[in-house]
Amino acid sequence: MLFGLFVLLACQLAGETLVRLLGLPVPGPVLGILLLLAVLALAERRRPASASEPGAPVGRAADGLLAHLGLLFVPAGVGVARSPELLLANGPGVLAALVLSTVLTLLVTVGVFRLARRRSGGGAA
Repeated sequence: MLFGLFVLLACQLAGETLVRLLGLPVPGPVLGILLLLAVLALAERRRPASASEPGAPVGRAADGLLAHLGLLFVPAGVGVARSPELLLANGPGVLAALVLSTVLTLLVTVGVFRLARRRSGGGAA
């Protein structure tokens, strides 16, 4: 699991470094996850058929992190609980953003599903 955690953190560090060096308008972790995708894709292409899955250590590390993902929301929840007046003052904007982003996400998901179904020969949807 230590090697998988190293790979995850190395990709994030590489993404952060590239963003800062090149002045890219993309968050470092986003570029890091793209680098991780490239690393895993290359490892998949280079492995022999008899070898174990190349992304297994990274998968185990990611599963371990995801098991404790809820802990990352504790500080945000405490911040909201300590500032109810701020939440009330900005409540309508927060509610509008939640509703609009949910509707937009559903529409995009349906559009992508229909496009994928049409391209895979599943018929018109």
